[in-house]
Amino acid sequence: MKILVTGGAGFIGSAVIRHIIQNTQDSVVNVDKLTYAGNLESLAEVSDNARYAFEQVDICDRAELDRVFSIHQPDAVMHLAAESHVDRSITGPAEFIQTNIVGTYTLLEAARHYWNGLSNEEQQAFRFHHISTDEVYGDLPHPDEQVGDLPLFTEQTPYAPSSPYSASKASSDHLVRAWLRTYGFPTLVTNCSNNYGPYHFPEKLIPLVILNALEGKPLPIYGKGDQIRDWLYVEDHARALYKVVTEGEVGETYNIGGHNEKTNLEVVETLCRTLDELVPKDTAYAEQITYVTDRPGHDRRYAIDASKMSAELDWTPEETFETGLRKTVEWYLANSQWCQNVQSGSYQRERLGTLDAEARS
Repeated sequence: MKILVTGGAGFIGSAVIRHIIQNTQDSVVNVDKLTYAGNLESLAEVSDNARYAFEQVDICDRAELDRVFSIHQPDAVMHLAAESHVDRSITGPAEFIQTNIVGTYTLLEAARHYWNGLSNEEQQAFRFHHISTDEVYGDLPHPDEQVGDLPLFTEQTPYAPSSPYSASKASSDHLVRAWLRTYGFPTLVTNCSNNYGPYHFPEKLIPLVILNALEGKPLPIYGKGDQIRDWLYVEDHARALYKVVTEGEVGETYNIGGHNEKTNLEVVETLCRTLDELVPKDTAYAEQITYVTDRPGHDRRYAIDASKMSAELDWTPEETFETGLRKTVEWYLANSQWCQNVQSGSYQRERLGTLDAEARS
C-alpha cells in the first residue's frame, strides 16, 4: 500500500510513519504544514528510506492537496493533522476551527475527488481513516462523585465536547461520517485516549514535567491534580491505527485506550520517582511540584473502553503505564539534543533555512 499521512511530522503522526516504514513494506507520503508542533527531526531515522516521501502542504490548500493526490496516487489516507493543545484552543480558537474543521472538509473533498476517478476495484480498496480524540465525549463521572463501577467511553457514547479543541474535533468527526453517509466515501474513525512517549512536544504534561524537573523548574499541576486520564503509549497507538486502516471495517468507529486511568498528580509523582532513580539529586524531584489555577471547563475524567479493538482487530496495548513511562523518561534523557532543539526553536530555523536554500537552488 501507499498511505498518505497528514500531520506526519507531529507526535502521533511521526510514530505512525516510523511504525509503517520500519515494520511493513508499505510506502508513506507525509503531508504536513510544519507548524510549531511539526518537527521533521522526529522522522530522521526513516527520512532517507525510499518508501518515504514528504510534502510540505497545508490541508486547507485544496490546489496543493489535488496536486499531492495526483502525483502520489495513495491507496489510503490517515488523517492526523490537527491543532491539539487545549490551552491554546482556549486563548486562540480560530486556528482550531480553521485547521480541524475547514482543513478536514478540504481534505475530504480532495480525497473524494481523487476517489471518484479510481476504478471500481480501487474504490472498494480505498480507505479514509480519520484519527480523533476521546475528548469529543466530554467527561465521565469521577470516583469522588459516584460509588461503585464507573462508566467508560464506548463507541456509542454521545458527544459532549467541553473546549474549543474538542468541539472542533467533534465537528470533524461528524463531517467524516457525513461524507460516508452522503457520498458513500469509505471512511473510518478512531478516538484515542491521552498519548505519551518519545518525541512528544514539551507543552504537554509528561514531557513538560520531565524537562522542568531536570532543569530545576516548578512542576505545574492544574487545581488539585485529581483529573483522571487514560494513558496510551504512542507506539501502541501507532500499531492500533495501522490495524484499523488495513483491517478495520468501513463506517466503523474504534476507541483506542491504554487501560491506564491515572490522576495528573499520580502521573507527576511517578515521573518524579523514576527521575529520582535514574538521575538522583540532593532533593526529591517531587519537591518541585506546584499547584496552579485550574483550566476553564477542565474535564475531570476520561476513560476508554477499547474492547471492540481487542475483539474485532486483535489489538491490545503492549506497554503498561509503568513500562511505557520508564521508556519515555529514558528516551528524553538519551535525546537531550532533540529536546534542546525543540525548546530553542532551532528545529524550525534549520527547516526554514533548508527550504529557503532549496528554493534558491
